[in-house]
Amino acid sequence: MSERKKPKSITKAIVLSLAGGLVLGIVVMLFIGHTMAKTSSSDYCMSCHVHEQADADWKKSKHYNSSSGAVVDCAECHLPPKEESPMRYWMAKARSGAKDIWSKWTKDPESFDWESRRNLEYATGIVYNESCEKCHVNLFPEGITDDGITAHLHYEENAEAQDLQCISCHLDAGHLMPGYEHKSLKGKVMTTGTGVRYEKAAEVTSFTSFDETVPGTSACIRMIAVPGGEFLMGSPEDEPFRNGDEGPQKKVRISPFFMAEVEITWDQFWEFYNETMSEGRTPPAKIYANNSREDCDAVSGPTPPFGFPDQGWGMGERPAITMTYYSAQTFCQWLSLKTGRKYRLPTEAEWEYAARGGTSTPYFFEGNPKAYSNEGFIRKFKAADTTMIRRYVVYEGDSGSRTSEASAVKANPFGLKNMLGNVMEYCSDWYAEDAYSQIPDGAVDPKGPESGEEHVVRGGCYADDASKVRCASRSHTRNDAWLRTDPQNPKSIWWYSDIKGIGFRVVCEVPEGIGFSQ
Repeated sequence: MSERKKPKSITKAIVLSLAGGLVLGIVVMLFIGHTMAKTSSSDYCMSCHVHEQADADWKKSKHYNSSSGAVVDCAECHLPPKEESPMRYWMAKARSGAKDIWSKWTKDPESFDWESRRNLEYATGIVYNESCEKCHVNLFPEGITDDGITAHLHYEENAEAQDLQCISCHLDAGHLMPGYEHKSLKGKVMTTGTGVRYEKAAEVTSFTSFDETVPGTSACIRMIAVPGGEFLMGSPEDEPFRNGDEGPQKKVRISPFFMAEVEITWDQFWEFYNETMSEGRTPPAKIYANNSREDCDAVSGPTPPFGFPDQGWGMGERPAITMTYYSAQTFCQWLSLKTGRKYRLPTEAEWEYAARGGTSTPYFFEGNPKAYSNEGFIRKFKAADTTMIRRYVVYEGDSGSRTSEASAVKANPFGLKNMLGNVMEYCSDWYAEDAYSQIPDGAVDPKGPESGEEHVVRGGCYADDASKVRCASRSHTRNDAWLRTDPQNPKSIWWYSDIKGIGFRVVCEVPEGIGFSQ
């Protein structure tokens, strides 16, 4: 009898165990769900978040003060949609939560570079585009502008192929960003310097530095007399961080020229823009035809950019940025017509000669690139030495992820500022990886290849590591990538939509009849 009851007891125990396990599992899942929901609230996020300014800016944003009254919580932007992949959601939540808790326990908020957290490059790493699309299903709501329709059509057609993200255009949607505006620039820019209007160009009677005054404008450009001489173009094979396109080194001779002390500023560029701009979108072919005429006495200038191209960093004496190579070239053409002198972009050889300032070391100041660079395993334990380089260069280590006025750094031996860092600068040469192998030793004023697809840019920018702001470091434009989010067809010939650290400085050829000693 007892033997027959034993299997029933075992079965009953198993059933009770399974039921108990199921109940326990449900309780655990409910607890986890409750915990996940509670720890995904904005209040909870802010309890661990060490960036108090971000919290304040969020409460001033469109996502908090929406016209519908709906408030977007932190998790809705900074976590992927839970419905699409719960596991991905939980993993992302665990990572971000652990990071915030660790920062809360171990880091001093005063030591953080909060401004760098406002940049698109940082934002794309902490905002999920799928979350944007989940809320904003209708990309063509009532009241959207024609520009908005064009932009959103471009997004729909190219989002996957070009990895377009909503935040590329709506950077200020989640956190208020003073100075950042998502709209087209209308009309002329009225704040352009001191307001003093010059009646005539500067008189240049000798090979000495001078202040170019542009007639009819308030633009004054300090031009430095750069003496001619010989130098070794390129870098030696043993220079740290050397790239293959920096050689072979060639000895070349450069004739004297004038070069702008600093990169062209917003105050100077807006004078050109105000005088030559077109409110409507002029077909590129028509602009090219007009500006290439030999008898051209007035150039066709830029159309208004979408948004304010200073990125909210400020204009004035900061370097003008985001203009295309053609825009910079046309500025030089306008400046030549206004002053009666020949202004142009520097050749690559002139640029490097000017940047070195008579030196032959990696920088025009003392120091090994390895000591200044953040690259390498050792930088995980020992910070780079910035004592010397930050005196002369606005780069990743001291820029705060934005451009600076020229007064932030000291000049090189020729008296030129920001030749390294701040913004990359256009050269007139086409880029070729083997360009130096085509230059004969002893060449005088060499120029690059006769044709190409991209132009040379030199000097590195505010976002670059010290390894990329050496005198010999070379780079080039990336035209298609820098116009990735531009929805226009054809795309703009004046403004780039996807590059911030690009600008230019001008060179003036020595007028005939002016003597100089070498």
